[in-house]
Amino acid sequence: MAARSLEIGPAGIRTARTIEILRTERGLAQRELAARVTALGRPMTNTMLSRVERAQRRCDVDDLVALAQALRVSPLPLLQGTRAA
Repeated sequence: MAARSLEIGPAGIRTARTIEILRTERGLAQRELAARVTALGRPMTNTMLSRVERAQRRCDVDDLVALAQALRVSPLPLLQGTRAA
């Protein structure tokens, strides 16, 4: 089985930026948002969140849904970018 590429595409980069923008607009530290995500049942450390925001870690669909819930938005605006949020 071939190794999966770790390259993050345009949608992943846009999502990462939108997560960071919404987090800072809401006045949340990475640690606070990670704690909210963890409280929703999706364990996440602030280091994991930092890597997602810097597009150094893939954000899978379960992460996306939990982050959207923690930010109190639908997952769709995270995918579409800040203009949709």
